[in-house]
Amino acid sequence: MLIVISVVFMIIGYILSARLKNKFRHYSEIPLQNGMSGAEVAAAMLKYNQIYDVKIIQVDGQLTDHYNPADHTVNLSYDVYHGRSVASAAVAAHECGHAVQHATAYSFLQMRSQMVPMVNIAASLQQYMFMFGIAGISMFHNKIMLIIALGVFGVTTLFSLVTLPVEFDASKRALVWLDGSGFARGAEYDGAKDALTWAAMTYVSAALSALVQFMYLLWALLGNRD
Repeated sequence: MLIVISVVFMIIGYILSARLKNKFRHYSEIPLQNGMSGAEVAAAMLKYNQIYDVKIIQVDGQLTDHYNPADHTVNLSYDVYHGRSVASAAVAAHECGHAVQHATAYSFLQMRSQMVPMVNIAASLQQYMFMFGIAGISMFHNKIMLIIALGVFGVTTLFSLVTLPVEFDASKRALVWLDGSGFARGAEYDGAKDALTWAAMTYVSAALSALVQFMYLLWALLGNRD
């Protein structure tokens, strides 16, 4: 059943991801009136927030944009770094939103960063648990295994839930700045908001998937009590 749940949400995630790519493809074709690139938008937002220790660099891939708090870098994919579109501005501003969170010691971002090492271990253990499930080795008849699984999935579930306010807050900061600074208003602002909303839905799907799996394991443990 756990594998079935994972497959269902994997399909949902795939659909959302495809929709997100379509949205960004659409808004990538709508140019910013000021003609600025994503890298220039990012630099302007960092300067506005008086953040001078963060570098803006280009990375490979598509939708691989992220902020790295470890080395203080805003990493933008080629299309976003060089792009002069609504999509580029939205993504660049969103990643700078994370930089602002870091600079202002946003509590949820700090919590998520502290959880990363533990989450990496838990995610690796999850892979082995799914492998056992595929091989037909059930852990649902062993209470100790269920407790371990519950702990492992609990860590990744908490991480997914903590990620939600981090992502929503970064988008909020991005949109407020884009509107207030005049970098994106009217139709440009609406497009940036739409693109970031669909990006957020991928995180919502991941969090819901993790929560459902955790609740299923909890139900299995409670039903396995002597």
